[in-house]
Amino acid sequence: MNASTALPMLTFLSPPMPYFIEADRRSYEPGQSHPSRANRGTFDLIYVRQGQLSIIEGEHTWVLEPGQLLLLRPDRPHRAGESCSVETVFDWIHFQTPGVWEEGEAGQEAQLHGDHYLYAIRLPKSLKLARREEVDALLDELSQAANSPVSASFWQRQQLFVKLLQLIEEDWRSHAAPTSVNVAERAAAYLKRNYQSQITNKSLGEELGLHPNYIARCMLDIYGNTPQQFLLHYRVDQAKLLLIKTDWPIARIASETGFRQTPHFSRTFSEQSGFPPLQYRKKYNALI
Repeated sequence: MNASTALPMLTFLSPPMPYFIEADRRSYEPGQSHPSRANRGTFDLIYVRQGQLSIIEGEHTWVLEPGQLLLLRPDRPHRAGESCSVETVFDWIHFQTPGVWEEGEAGQEAQLHGDHYLYAIRLPKSLKLARREEVDALLDELSQAANSPVSASFWQRQQLFVKLLQLIEEDWRSHAAPTSVNVAERAAAYLKRNYQSQITNKSLGEELGLHPNYIARCMLDIYGNTPQQFLLHYRVDQAKLLLIKTDWPIARIASETGFRQTPHFSRTFSEQSGFPPLQYRKKYNALI
């Protein structure tokens, strides 16, 4: 395991998306240091453009160099490490989320998993970004929008912030993410595209060019499900939509969602939703 994958990871289950609160740029002369903060209630994203910044959170000291970012928790105090030895310029962003999030220990499997509708945004605690020019330009725009009194800038700030999170995650995936993330997501995408077909572990392995056992381990790590469990959940979710949107008979819905036999479909649907298919349809119709 390399140093990047051994870092703590912050995982945000979305939607709802993390949202932007405020941002600014700060410069420190030699001898100055970052102020101490305690339980401020917002996440703090710090990105160094020039110089070197030392910050302590908990028992860990982070020394940030140009192009490196750090995510600080909203529920844990942080304080300055060593004072700046050279002129240091950095951007800071305060953000929050109403959704579920966690910070995993270094090298530890995340407890939060995305599924067909919820996406697990995975951000490293600290990362030296490869796409620095894009990040610098994006932060320039965000800083300008953050200080604009125009009402339309609210939408611009949120859009730029989400774009920044996407860029950070993509950078991590391209240069530091464990291989299991890429494998699991490729497998999930294939299963969702082909859920109406009969897919075996062997055929999935042939499609991805990987051993089925390895794919299963990757999907368990990232989604908490084996490929076949993931496929069944996705098929049942598609069946729920058809039960609500159509008046098709149960046999046709079973066939349209990849089930070979109607009894198997009805049994699986009941186990996952808590209702037989017809009762699920009636329950929904009673609410409209």
